[in-house]
Amino acid sequence: MALFSKDIDSMEDLYLHTLRDIYYAEKQIEKALPKMIDKASDERLKEAFTVHLDETHGHVQRLERVFDMIGAQTKGVTCPAIDGIIKEADEIAGDISDSHVLDAALAAAAQAVEHYEITRYGTLIAWSKEMGRNDCAELLAQTSSEEHAADEKLTRLAESRLNEMS
Repeated sequence: MALFSKDIDSMEDLYLHTLRDIYYAEKQIEKALPKMIDKASDERLKEAFTVHLDETHGHVQRLERVFDMIGAQTKGVTCPAIDGIIKEADEIAGDISDSHVLDAALAAAAQAVEHYEITRYGTLIAWSKEMGRNDCAELLAQTSSEEHAADEKLTRLAESRLNEMS
């Protein structure tokens, strides 16, 4: 099994593939966050997820702008990494009956998602700059900043209360 598609022959191909990967991931996150909001019992966690869902809509729109800027078709490619993170979160959440423990698990799962996104956006920003696409890098950096802020907020929530042992 190949690591990447056989259609990747250049940095431009790899860049486009990675854009499509994170686009797919953001679309999957848009579907997963409402379920996480419903499962969360801590109001601060629900609010953090709700705010990030709104931000995620903006992330998708920014990615669509980047596709337009580079003259590429807006579409996703299946991202097994994000699918796995979301699947694992669903499986773990389904096994937890204690709402306090469930909130901690949801926050941890959300941070796994954030960390994946942070790595993808960091890579795309660096590649955009290398390709002389500072316009794309600036848009992607806005999203990266929001992803970092979401991760930091989840850390603060977890450390302040969600991770307490009962």
